Amino acid sequence: MPIAAWFTCLVTFSCLGVLAVTRLAPDLVLLAGVALLLLGGVLTPEQAVSGFANEAVLTVAVLYVVAAGLRNTGAIEALIRRLFGRPRTVLGAQLRMMLPVTGMSAFMNNTPLVAAFLPAVSDWAKRQGISPSKLMIPLSYAAIFGGTCTLIGTSTNLVVNGLLESQAHLPGMSFFEIAWVGVPCALAGLLYVFIASRWLLPARKPALAQLDNPREYTVEMLLESGSPLEGQTIATAGLRQLPGLFLVEIDRDGRIIPAAGPDERLWAGDRLVFAGITESIVDLQRIRGLVPATEQVFKLDAPRTARTLIEAVIAAHSPMCGKTVRAGRFRSLYNAVVIAVARNGERIRRKIGDIELRAGDTLLLETGHEFMEQRVNSRDFLLLRPIEGASIPSHERGWIAWLILSGLVIVAALGWLQLFTAALLAAGLMIITRCCSASDARRSIEFEVIVIIAAAFGIGKALEVSGAAGSIAHTLLALAGQNPWQLLVVIYAVTMLLTETITHSAAAVIVFPLAFAASSSLGLPFMPYAMAITVAASASFATPIGYATNLMVYGPGGYRFSDYLRFGLPLNLIMWAVAVLVIPAVWPLH
Repeated sequence: MPIAAWFTCLVTFSCLGVLAVTRLAPDLVLLAGVALLLLGGVLTPEQAVSGFANEAVLTVAVLYVVAAGLRNTGAIEALIRRLFGRPRTVLGAQLRMMLPVTGMSAFMNNTPLVAAFLPAVSDWAKRQGISPSKLMIPLSYAAIFGGTCTLIGTSTNLVVNGLLESQAHLPGMSFFEIAWVGVPCALAGLLYVFIASRWLLPARKPALAQLDNPREYTVEMLLESGSPLEGQTIATAGLRQLPGLFLVEIDRDGRIIPAAGPDERLWAGDRLVFAGITESIVDLQRIRGLVPATEQVFKLDAPRTARTLIEAVIAAHSPMCGKTVRAGRFRSLYNAVVIAVARNGERIRRKIGDIELRAGDTLLLETGHEFMEQRVNSRDFLLLRPIEGASIPSHERGWIAWLILSGLVIVAALGWLQLFTAALLAAGLMIITRCCSASDARRSIEFEVIVIIAAAFGIGKALEVSGAAGSIAHTLLALAGQNPWQLLVVIYAVTMLLTETITHSAAAVIVFPLAFAASSSLGLPFMPYAMAITVAASASFATPIGYATNLMVYGPGGYRFSDYLRFGLPLNLIMWAVAVLVIPAVWPLH
């Protein structure tokens, strides 16, 4: 290999080593790697930043906006409540999540699927008291498993299919042809995750870690007429799964039901008094059919979907000190409604309007987004803090969000529009139809993930242009000799290795012509080797940089680089074994 190739390999594996043994931010590590390759003359400035203009990277960014629309309308939460249920164990949670996601990912692109489910699965994990790290990698892997089962499951399948027609001059794959090998691989992968995650998948960020030294609020919620929770028990409604939340009592037409049991049924007009931490109160606000019991929320100027939640601490010289919320006319004075009150961990057993406010009380306010700007210098409050992700869902627009997502999937699957174009159109429609505001759209984009993916593209480009990837592939293919089955094993291994270090599509593009030349020189049919490339390029589990969905769950799961290596490497080997055993049985090597 030329010196540039050796230098590229050194930088690449140094980055991987740093990510594996340290907790340095992966975006900074990969950007440093790209900078070294730029300074070393391996990459031109255009090549170094090409990842930021890459269609796949921009597609991921746009899909975050689509996911925000689904989240802000409560569309995904509603599906998860019905589909995922209330598992009692981590294994049960993984089963309930992975099986539907695997099935769905066979018929839609992996990236939008994970983007849509990611925030909702994170919230669901919190409600079930499960560490997110037990579910985030399984979410990504489930999408990858399903992607190997149909032609449109992942972009890699389409890339290889295009190469079959353009370079190999062979008929393309039929819609379900890859399922002959994809389904056995998916079943083996699911079985591995269910068995091995107990020991190999760490609990990096315990879901209940947020409960240390909680600020406890008292909040009263009203069950609306026609609510989907009407007639359900407390347990069935999911009101006992929110961590850090306690149902103090139910006020039913003046009759108080203290410490109601899980089998107590809910009826329209019930006033539910909860005590809990900020995050759980926010979760209550997102449940369809539950609204704050104070009638003041209906008197605010802005519609509920245009409001947010803010924490405010009462100052000693505030005009509200010594007055009840009702007597002080809080809503009229500040154009904000007190949803809950926290006082030094003390549980306040009064209705919100009857609570006499004191200096130092922390209020959870429902108000418009402009409240912070108007009151930031107010002497009435010691502290103002917006609650992240506390926008009130516009449930009535949930069907619009689902319609937009379905249109995105159908249009992209049928090839009417490129995925990026379809995603951009869907994101625009989410904003136009007010499923997602422009400010929420901007906040929804995980720029750290975008930087990681773009930097990974830069490093992959360096491996390609320096000749390192081609040299490695040629060397490994030479090991296959004249044996058709050994050639199949090596082609899968080479593709798998390149997928983990560059990107899945680039790996397929690099290995395809080499494999075609090798099989042609031996007079062998090429279809088995094309299938091996297709599966190996999609089955990326051992590093977060090989596949976009792995990177998307990196932060929310609180993972380290080594977590992917420890949990994903055995899975890579299992998929390798299953594929090279199944492929010859379906597509003969001679």
